[in-house]
Amino acid sequence: MAMIDILRSRIESFSDEKTAGILQWFFKTGPGQYGEGDRFRGIRVPVLRKLCREFPRAGLDEVVDLLASPWHEDRLFALLLLVDRYRSADEARREEIYGTYCSQTSRINNWDLVDLSAPQIVGRHLQARDRAPLYCFVASSSLWERRIAIVSTFHFIKQGEFFDTLAIADRLLDDSEELIHKATGWMLREVGKRDQPVLEAFLQQQYHRMPRVTLRYAIERFPEELRKAWLKGTANSRWDPVPNAVVLNPPEDSKG
Repeated sequence: MAMIDILRSRIESFSDEKTAGILQWFFKTGPGQYGEGDRFRGIRVPVLRKLCREFPRAGLDEVVDLLASPWHEDRLFALLLLVDRYRSADEARREEIYGTYCSQTSRINNWDLVDLSAPQIVGRHLQARDRAPLYCFVASSSLWERRIAIVSTFHFIKQGEFFDTLAIADRLLDDSEELIHKATGWMLREVGKRDQPVLEAFLQQQYHRMPRVTLRYAIERFPEELRKAWLKGTANSRWDPVPNAVVLNPPEDSKG
């Protein structure tokens, strides 16, 4: 039996109809919703992570085949395999994995698929490289590529680098999609957890453009009094105007 057939059979063996129904509702698969038509087997992420360990020899061909599947968990399993492979690969292999990921973004078509893979592959790959691909993604007509752009910067945030997160967030404040508003707020919150003054300077500049959900996510960890002040629109009065250069001009050693 071919490796891809073994993989599919093993994934299918964990299917659970009741859980599938819950996931189809949770991931908005109804007509006109962002996950319209997606199909679920009903398998939780920890099960798929554990299953990855059973297939250390699964390669990129199998990953691409699984990414073409109509089943959500098949595609998620493929991405978890890619994350595992990238972590242990040499530089040449990492380049190949990154290229495969970027060529398959049309199949990375729900928020969990993006969030569980983009920082570990795209963000990590671009850490010491030109970050121009992120700015191509942020200009894409694809909701999911735009989400890849902002969520990939989580890897940079963890390294204490905030410029690309703030620059991409600035470009996404006028986005029409709530899933982008939420992802942008999430990344801004992560910046604030590490450097609250940087986040507050960004908020000071961009508050009047910011979707309400983005603001709520961004200030979620603020002290209650300060959080309420931002929600009421009174927090800005605490500062003199701050020039955009404070947070939106790249550092001299910026890679992109």
